[in-house]
Amino acid sequence: MIVEWNAHPFSRDQHRYPFHPRATYIPDPSRLAADPLADYHERMRQEGIDRAVLVQPEPYGDDHRLVLDCLARDPARLRATCLFYPDDPEAPRKLAALCRREPRIVALRFHAHRGKEQYLAGFADPGVRALWRQAAELGLIVELHIGPNYAAGAADAIRAYPDVTVLIDHLAEPATGDAAEYEAVLGLARFARVYMKLSGLNHFSRAAPLYLDAKPLTRRVADAFGPDRLVWGGGTPRIVDAHLDHWSEGERDRVKGGNLAALLGFA
Repeated sequence: MIVEWNAHPFSRDQHRYPFHPRATYIPDPSRLAADPLADYHERMRQEGIDRAVLVQPEPYGDDHRLVLDCLARDPARLRATCLFYPDDPEAPRKLAALCRREPRIVALRFHAHRGKEQYLAGFADPGVRALWRQAAELGLIVELHIGPNYAAGAADAIRAYPDVTVLIDHLAEPATGDAAEYEAVLGLARFARVYMKLSGLNHFSRAAPLYLDAKPLTRRVADAFGPDRLVWGGGTPRIVDAHLDHWSEGERDRVKGGNLAALLGFA
């Protein structure tokens, strides 16, 4: 089974799905899809993707109408993440209400890397901890879109909630940090419930579609997290075969989707 955790749905329909007043960036609506789910279904067909987790895009903030509509249209194959603002004292309550409304919400996402300091200052913030605690009570995965400079702070939060599964996004954006900071990222592999996503290679490599110039880095990450805690997302699943050719086919299959299927209960 191939499972992708990466798709960010965007709609050109600004009446039904307006961008949030606190959006960190605003896409050009004229360049967006009239039916983003139909477009994504075509990607699933082309890449052989069996199941997927939709990622709540930052420009919609804590307005989840678009991902909720996508989940309602394809409830068997799709799950989704959510996003809330840590400085909103109502955020934990809103998170709980969203999950009661839609149990296919499987993860809470935090953004913290250079260029996103306006979203949260650090993982010791009371608002961050309150949301993380609520996610723990709801049984959600915590997805961390972090840069290397936030890895040490994230470790403290991970240690505080050891029963929460954590997924680190996009190899922790290695291009936004230095070598010493990235050692702290690799150090997160010591936590048994922390997974790393083999994704975001296009953020620092231009060698599409397989980004083989990033292979020295991905090998280090693979060695740290192993085949049971590495998951693919984004680009083509052939990236897994190209970067992890030292692993068995069964191990690569776990990265392509088996690990996420087990975490998310996909049959």
